[in-house]
Amino acid sequence: MTKGLAAAWLATMPAAFQPAAAGDPPAVELGERRMDDLSAGERRFYALPVAAGDFARGTVTVRSGRAGIDLVTCEGRHLRRIASDTAGASDFLFVAETGKPCLAIHALSGPASVEVALTRRVATGERAAPERAFLSPAMARLAASLAAGGGTEAVWTEREREGTPLVEPGSLPSTRIVTFLQRGATRNVLLFGAPGGDHDPLERLGTSDVWFRSYELPSDTRLSYQLAPDVPEIPGTARERRVAILATSQADPLNRHPWPEGAPDAFARQSTLTLPGAPEQPGLAPRPGVARGALREIRIASAHLGNERDVSVYLPPDFRPDDPRNLLLVVLDGRTYLSRVPTPRILDALQAEGRLPPTVAVFVDSIDSATRGRELPGNPDFANFLAGELLPRIRAETGLAPRPDRTILAGSSFGGLAAATVPFLRPDAFGNAIALSGSFWWHPAGTEPSRSNHTAATFAESARLPIRFFLSAGLFERSSASHPDGILETSRHLRDVLLAKGYSVSYREYASGHDYYVWRGVIADGLLALFGRP
Repeated sequence: MTKGLAAAWLATMPAAFQPAAAGDPPAVELGERRMDDLSAGERRFYALPVAAGDFARGTVTVRSGRAGIDLVTCEGRHLRRIASDTAGASDFLFVAETGKPCLAIHALSGPASVEVALTRRVATGERAAPERAFLSPAMARLAASLAAGGGTEAVWTEREREGTPLVEPGSLPSTRIVTFLQRGATRNVLLFGAPGGDHDPLERLGTSDVWFRSYELPSDTRLSYQLAPDVPEIPGTARERRVAILATSQADPLNRHPWPEGAPDAFARQSTLTLPGAPEQPGLAPRPGVARGALREIRIASAHLGNERDVSVYLPPDFRPDDPRNLLLVVLDGRTYLSRVPTPRILDALQAEGRLPPTVAVFVDSIDSATRGRELPGNPDFANFLAGELLPRIRAETGLAPRPDRTILAGSSFGGLAAATVPFLRPDAFGNAIALSGSFWWHPAGTEPSRSNHTAATFAESARLPIRFFLSAGLFERSSASHPDGILETSRHLRDVLLAKGYSVSYREYASGHDYYVWRGVIADGLLALFGRP
């Protein structure tokens, strides 16, 4: 800036902004409070007794007239505007950039009577750390106890007696505060299956042996989880570092509700949380004396896919192939829906209760994870395998000749995506879809990633087909920075598109995540929504 321009710029500034001039009186040392009368146009400096880094707070009260107020160095360099043109009280608070800053007060259009007060000063070394706010009252009490010299043994004794996680009343009748706890990790603890929708880190409570993380959750929450203490920090890609959680993730040792039954070790076992309002999981309660269906395995080769796999076939008790009430249920990721989700037991119970018609179920195995990743998302060859090779084989094995309107395709995750898209490709075979937490974020290679929800767009751009849908998603499957297209949001989007096109859609959300522990109830909900009896 040239000298002439600088002078012109200064001339446009309010007088209180201008540097101290030779005609200005020297700065007045301010104690706690001072009152002065200023003549019209007079500017006065008040040196504040604070050191660099101190916190200061005070008030300038203009009791008569009007004034401008600035915080400046005592040489007149502007630091902060407090008031341009004011009458009455103006508060100020700041952290001092230099020692002994000044308040510059300028009487404007006439005389002004002012009172200046410094009401608080806190030196740098006297500042207290902000008080920690805990979501969990129990954690707040423990933190206070530790600060007073207490220990953690009583807390761990109580948890060994009552189990984990710790559950307390929430801020609303419809919520609970849930705190996950781990004892004695050295470097870190991650929560695998966290309600936050990611691998959430636990926090260490001071230097104690308590690691914790609290959430306020809906009172109908149901989920399974593992704790991963001291996850190794390894070099590699972001995915390789993320997958390292599997090296230490294991059941919570203090949790009283492990799952699944018969897991061989803590690494294969999950811990579970079921809050009091969690919905019924139909067909899971033990029912002694219920007639059981028959289960057998067949091997099937596919010319469409160029491979072969095991398929398990469930026939209901007293099965009659010619019964017009018969349903055919085809379940993807079949082995998991025979183990972690006891689907035959669920079908036995629902049929015995009269809530579901006779149902033949076919459990289609995924050969391995790589094959699954190729076959399930948007693959016409897989659709043709199911419709053109699997169903004729089932007809030959059972004598059942299913109609499309009584044939259901069900799956979760990538299987949920396939359950919704295979009927689109082969409506002549599948007239019903049960998609549990479908991976509707997926889009085919070569398509525009910004085209949100390829599946919804495909249905929107096509004529309505004779397909009925049951869709579900977990409230904890929402979008995040690492997953911008969340399963919750994309499932809602697909629901809205299908309804707008005139499809029959049943849609439900659960206070849960991406979780077989939840899906073992949701698959029954889907069957009952589509074909259930009161």
